[in-house]
Amino acid sequence: MEGWVREILRCPGCGSPLRDGRRPDGEPELVCTGETCALAYPVRDGIPVLLVDEAYPSGGTV
Repeated sequence: MEGWVREILRCPGCGSPLRDGRRPDGEPELVCTGETCALAYPVRDGIPVLLVDEAYPSGGTV
C-alpha cells in the first residue's frame, strides 16, 4: 500500500491511526492504535476492509 494512503487511513470506530499487523494465520490486517477501540480490520486481496462489522479484537501481533 502506498505510504500516503496509509497515512490518511483511520479507524472507522474511533478515528485513531492504524498500523500494519498480521493475523495468527499470517494474513495481513490493519490494527487500531487507539486505547479504547483496539480493533483489527482484515485486508482481503490487498484491500483493507474498514467496516466495524467486519472488525475483530486485536491480538497485538505485528
